[in-house]
Amino acid sequence: DVQLVESGGGSVQAGGSLRLSCAASGYTDSSYCIGWFRQAPGKELEGVAAINSAGRTNYADSVKGRFTISQDNAKNTLYLQMNSLKPEDTAMYYCASSPTTTGPFLSPSAYNNWGQGTQVTVS
Repeated sequence: DVQLVESGGGSVQAGGSLRLSCAASGYTDSSYCIGWFRQAPGKELEGVAAINSAGRTNYADSVKGRFTISQDNAKNTLYLQMNSLKPEDTAMYYCASSPTTTGPFLSPSAYNNWGQGTQVTVS
C-alpha cells in the first residue's frame, strides 16, 4: 500500500514562506500523479499543485507564481515551496497520489491515496 506522510506545516505571518514535504512509500507504479490539496474550514477540498512522473506540473490560478511543487525521486519525497503566503492560504494541506499515465490533475476525485494532512496558518 502507498503511504503518504506530510510535514512542514505551521504558523507564519502574511508574506512569509513555508515548505511542505510529503514522504511517500510503497510505490509500485512507474507512472503516477502526486499533488497537494487544501481544505479551509467551511470550504471544499481544492487542488493546489500537482506533478506527474514525467515532471509535468499544474497549478491552481490562486497560487501560480507563489507556490512551487517539486519532487526528489531519490528520497521519494514531494515538496511544496510556498512563498508570499496570504491569510487565504490558511488550510489543512494534504498530499495525494494516483497511479495514472496522464495528468497531472488538480481534481481531488482523480486521487486515491491520501496523507493525513498538515496545518498551515497565515495571519
